[in-house]
Amino acid sequence: MITGGIDSSRIQAMIAQLRAHATSPDLTPPAISTEAPATPKADFADALKKSLDAVNVSQVDADGMSKKFAMGDDSVSLSDVMIAQQKASINFQATLQVRNKLVSAYHDIMNMQV
Repeated sequence: MITGGIDSSRIQAMIAQLRAHATSPDLTPPAISTEAPATPKADFADALKKSLDAVNVSQVDADGMSKKFAMGDDSVSLSDVMIAQQKASINFQATLQVRNKLVSAYHDIMNMQV
């Protein structure tokens, strides 16, 4: 299942990998491989941009549906408009929460003693 541009199976795999490393008694650093990785690594900036684009698309779709409904288009029902607006609102609120967490983490890091 892909949620906002992030594949949940990859998240689960990363969590399993972190748990395996946390319970591993071996404290030696892993060997550095010179081979190219089999799968391309996800760039944080790209993932963030894709998520923001998805939020923007949901807001534009909801706005377009509400305009069609207001103009009397019979192909758009009120329930579809309300559902689209609620989805856009939830997406936006989730984005705001992520932004707030990132800003908080940034401030925590900047206030650390070196």
